[in-house]
This record gives sequence, C-alpha cells and structure tokens, in this order.
Amino acid sequence: MESISVFDMLKIGVGPSSSHTLGPWRAALRWIGELKEKNQFEEVSEISVELYGSLSLTGKGHATDIAVILGLSGFDPVTYPIENIEQEIDFINSENKLKLNGELEIPFFPKQNIIFKRKFLEFHPNGMTFRATLKDGSKKSSSFYSIGGGFTVKKERKRKKIKMAKFAQFPFPVVKGVELLAYCKTEGKSISELVFENEKSLRSEVEINDGLKKIWDVMLDSMYVGAHTEGTLPGGLNVTRRAFEMNKNLIGDNKYTNAEEWIAAIRNTEVKFRQILKWVSCFALAVNEVNASLGRVVTAPTNGSAGVIPAVMMYYLVIENHDANFEDVRKFLLTAGEIGSIFKKGSTISAAMGGCQAEIGVSSSMAAGALCELMGGTPEQCLMASEIAMEHHLGLTCDPIAGLVQIPCIERNAMGAIKAINACEMALDSDPSKAKVPLDKVVTTMWETAKDMTSKYKETSEGGLAVQVNISDC
Repeated sequence: MESISVFDMLKIGVGPSSSHTLGPWRAALRWIGELKEKNQFEEVSEISVELYGSLSLTGKGHATDIAVILGLSGFDPVTYPIENIEQEIDFINSENKLKLNGELEIPFFPKQNIIFKRKFLEFHPNGMTFRATLKDGSKKSSSFYSIGGGFTVKKERKRKKIKMAKFAQFPFPVVKGVELLAYCKTEGKSISELVFENEKSLRSEVEINDGLKKIWDVMLDSMYVGAHTEGTLPGGLNVTRRAFEMNKNLIGDNKYTNAEEWIAAIRNTEVKFRQILKWVSCFALAVNEVNASLGRVVTAPTNGSAGVIPAVMMYYLVIENHDANFEDVRKFLLTAGEIGSIFKKGSTISAAMGGCQAEIGVSSSMAAGALCELMGGTPEQCLMASEIAMEHHLGLTCDPIAGLVQIPCIERNAMGAIKAINACEMALDSDPSKAKVPLDKVVTTMWETAKDMTSKYKETSEGGLAVQVNISDC
C-alpha cells in the first residue's frame, strides 16, 4: 500500500474540481515532464488532448479544458495568479497559439485540439490522453487518469515503487483504522502526534509546520473572500452567492481589512444555536463559492468538498475555543489528513468512482474525527466520530446540474460540516468500546456501495437532479 502524506490529502489548488480541474492540470505538467525526459520537448510541432468519460461529460462545467490549457502552458496551480486565468485563456483562443511550458510556441486551436470523447476508458472514468506530433512526423502519446483529490496516475503505475519506498520510511505505517488505534495505544500518542512522527520521516518539523500554515492560510482566505464577495457565480446557472448576505446578516455592515479582524469580530458577537448553524453554513458556502468561480482553495480531500474541513475548524476557533491558535489548527489538519488517507487506501475519494459519498462523505468524516481530538476525544472516539459522519453519507450520489460544482454541491458542504460537528458530539458522549460499526467496516461498505452504484450517478450529469433540472429552469 502506498504512503499518503497529509500534504497529499490537503493540496492547494484552483477550483472548481480536484478530479476535473486540478488533476488534468497536473497531468498536463507531468506530460511535459515526460517529453523533456525523453528529449522530445523541443521537437514538438503540434499537440492535442483527448478527454474521456466523466472528464468529457462534465468537463466544460468543471473547466477541464481551461485547466489543461493552463497546465500545458506550464503554470503551477498552487501559485498561478487566478485573476490572470481569463486573460490568458482569451489570448490563446484569439491567437490560436500556445507557449508550451512557457518555452515553445506552437499552433493551438482549443476547440479542435481539446477533444471531448464520451467513451469511458477501462482503468478509471477520468481518463485523458495527450498526443504530440514531432517535427519528423512521428507521433507520441501518453495517458493519465485523474483519480480524485488532484491525484493523477498512469495505468502502469510506474511511480508505485517510489511510493512504496516512501511508505516503508513511515515509522507507523497505517492502512486501516485498527492499525492506527494500535499504534496510538502502544506509543501513548494521539492521532495527530502519531501522524506528525510519520511526516517527520519525509520532511523537517519546520517544513511540516510551514506547509500546514500555508494550507490553513489558503483555507482561511477562501472563507474570508467568499464571505465578502457578492454577485453571481459563473457558468450559466446564475447562482447567487449566499455567503456574502449570510455574513452581513450575522455581523452587520462593519468592514474588515483581513481575516484575523473578521475572526475577532465573530468571536465578539452573541451566538445562539441558530447563529451557530448559520455561521458554519456561511463558512462552508463561502469556500465553495470561491471554488465554483475558479478560485484558490485547498483540496480537502477534493475541491467539491473543500468547504467542510475549514468550516469545522473555523467553528472550533470562533465558537468552541476563543483561545485556540495554530497549534490547534496543526493537530486538526494532521488528524483529518490521516483519516482521509484511510478512505483513500480502502475505498476512494473520487466522485467518478464512488459518487458524492466519496467527497462530502469523506470530508465530513475527516472533519468529525479531527474536531473530536481537539475537543478532548480519545483516538477511539475520534474514529467513532469519523464512522458516524460517513455512515450517514453512504450512497450519496454525484449529479451536478449542468456539470457545474454548484447545485447541489455547494450546499452539501454546509450539510457535511454540520453533520461532522454532530458526529463529534455523539462520539464524545459515547463509549467507543460499545460501537457496533468500526471505521474500517464503513470504509469497506462505502467501497462496496460505490461499486454497486449505477454509473450515471457518478459525476456524469446523466442522472438525478442533473436530468430533472436544466439551465433554463434556473
């Protein structure tokens, strides 16, 4: 089994979809790397990209074509200024040329050179093939698969041996929840402490903390920006941003220059039960409205579910513990990442493979377990909280209207965050030794459910709400 770092589960990227946007973007960068390794890059005269299955069926709504173009241009999804995306795409569309990796200018006609094929490839629903014609007329091609959470693989998995070697470095290699609990017991450590030890086998403590700080900064920024941006989301559904009005109704017309001032103001407001629900919803909606508008978010574990984890962490900061600081954030992210990795290893985090249970379900499970640790829960209670959260997402379909990560996706983040908090509270009030369903059983059940689920409910927009409602209705 491959090693999965917290930085694999929580990745900074650009919306609206980790599978359909971030994955293809990273695949394009990997393909360029292959061309360079084989000394073929300078010989490229023409290129084309074929998108298969789910990448084709909902590719336009997920901006897959835009992501591929930005990747081919050599831009980094972590650092590329998102405000430049529209201008860059407009230039390529009007000039019909692209500077491959920012180095080699070639003719490029997006409508002809990016080909949407409805056919599904066998290995994974999110398949794509990059093709190049070299100056001597020879043809080269390479296929990749976007398997969820921004992860991209090749069918032959040439990198698996490297990953396996990395896994072997972990002092506490974990595949299942029962193994995680055994390590916590023998070492006398919390989940976050154990994960931190594993991470130290890959990078220094300073690098770990700096990396987690960057992740939280992006999460916080996406909440702040989303809650302070009004208007309509792009894509044709004319979905009104709701986080802005929710924030305004809760906190008034006061202006804040940064997220820290905003947090302080929220802490100073009178918060009752209804307001707590509204604030958690506001935080989650804000992130996913940013995501839906090609903004920068953290894949947690996917872009479509990017709002759950930051919303639950923010809940702890502004409602549960006003003295909380980055140390609490660090523990939360480490624990959440480990729980997510258990689902990644034992099931899937790809909606194209498992429906929305693989996205919102997993993110809610991650957040529930992480919050439970901050609230003083034992490792056993943390995994119980994770199990409860996932148990009540089993079978959740993925049927985005018009292929956009907007309806019902944005609201589901608010629901997932509230379920996570509820699951945490139930676990804290329970004796985990009497739990009827361990986390590993729900992971297995989720995968079996995913395999049984008809493909039209797996991110294809061919079932459910997607066929009952269309753009004209909206």
